[in-house]
Amino acid sequence: MQVADHQHVPIDIQTSKLLDWLVDRRHCNLKWQSLVLTIREKINAAIQDMPENQEIAQLLSGSYIHYFHCLRIVDLLKGTEASTKNIFGRYSSQRMKDWQEIVALYEKDNTYLVELSSLLVRNVNYEIPSLKKQIAKCQQLQQEYSRKEEEGQAGAAEMREQFYQSCKQYGITGDNVRRELLALVQDLPSQLADIGSGAQSLEEAIDLYQACVDFVCESPAEQVLPMLRFVQKRGNSTVYEWRTGTEPSVVERPHLEAPPEQVEEDAIDWGDFGTEATSEGIDYSISADAAGIDWGISLDLDSKEAGSDRIDSADEAAALQITVLEAGTEVPEGVARGSDALTLLEYPETRNQFIDELMELEIFLSQRAVEMSEEADILSVSQFQLAPAILQGQTKGKMVTMVSVLQDLIGRLTNLRMQHLFMILASPRYVDRVTEFLQQKLKQSQLLALKKELMIQKQQEALQEQAALEPKLDLLLEKTKELQKLIEADISKRYNGRPVNLMGTSL
Repeated sequence: MQVADHQHVPIDIQTSKLLDWLVDRRHCNLKWQSLVLTIREKINAAIQDMPENQEIAQLLSGSYIHYFHCLRIVDLLKGTEASTKNIFGRYSSQRMKDWQEIVALYEKDNTYLVELSSLLVRNVNYEIPSLKKQIAKCQQLQQEYSRKEEEGQAGAAEMREQFYQSCKQYGITGDNVRRELLALVQDLPSQLADIGSGAQSLEEAIDLYQACVDFVCESPAEQVLPMLRFVQKRGNSTVYEWRTGTEPSVVERPHLEAPPEQVEEDAIDWGDFGTEATSEGIDYSISADAAGIDWGISLDLDSKEAGSDRIDSADEAAALQITVLEAGTEVPEGVARGSDALTLLEYPETRNQFIDELMELEIFLSQRAVEMSEEADILSVSQFQLAPAILQGQTKGKMVTMVSVLQDLIGRLTNLRMQHLFMILASPRYVDRVTEFLQQKLKQSQLLALKKELMIQKQQEALQEQAALEPKLDLLLEKTKELQKLIEADISKRYNGRPVNLMGTSL
């Protein structure tokens, strides 16, 4: 009864120690590897001359040929080489002799068993984990590429939106930035004329401010807001008319030539966007001292512009100055030339004075509106009893209306779009800076879109690699399970059919 129970006790063998277990129990020779090398050489020589048989071809294609494959080949050769069998049961065919010799070498010292065990251990410890790791790496890459694809798509959309928002601030569509900016400058005089016309409605506000100053000072005061009063009466006239008080008979406006348009190349330079483009040491043979001409360009200013990665207005005061050089001849009377030929709102000095006086008037009217909204006390009532009728007849509503008109004029003159137009008017080279600034955003958007397409391509490559590895893993798992069953069955025969379990395979 105890012997019968012992027959059913399983033999558990740790797969990682299977080779040591076989050697320790003398199932195989310690120097089995040298014999396996001899067998492999004979197998490689024998497969060079094989009969036409579909099953033999399947056994020899793409898989490691081991002992049980050799047994099957011998069985198949018994059918194909039957004509070479003699009366003693032996075969005269060299093919059969070669494979029978291979089988005999395998069975010597149970070499086949240790070779199968070596294959199993290698598959379990190295081949299968390696394929699983490669597949996991492919899946991780797909997730990473998918994330980068979304980031590239979002970044490209964001940069494109920034480009169109910047174009909207400039008042252009962005189809051709440079031409559109130059076209806006051509419309600037008409816009400034409209602003000058809008100042004509400020007569009552100016008179109100003048009356208040005269009343508070109790003495004849100088005329307030001279520039605003002049524009209110004569519109956006020339600087000459403001300076002399007479309208010029001839106006010779300074001719500002636009810089030549840069030729765009078909290929997009996908270099680092943070670096400034520099000339490759090209000598354009242009001398600043040629013919003794003062071009009015400061080298210090140029160096600041070249070192700046953004468009700013730090040098706006210097950039907006249009210097008219004396040609050595006196300007005839009645001729407006140089800065005198510019309008009051084009010339920086007079424009700044005009804006200052608009703000001065706006602050006065806003304060009056606040005072009128508060409850009148005895002091304020007594102060304005002797005030002119124009001061006593005002209401808070009229004050607010006049303030809104002033704020509209100030906003039209000081908005970002108008500031850039004044910069372009003063220095046409500024167009190239704005164009480059906007094109940077568009190029970054294109680069991110290209990165997105690259991530899609890499994601597909990782998916294809995973699809190629998964069948290999499935086939290797199937072969390894088959090896495990063959080894367990062979060891079980050696121990009178006791069940054998190879532990730690995790298949």
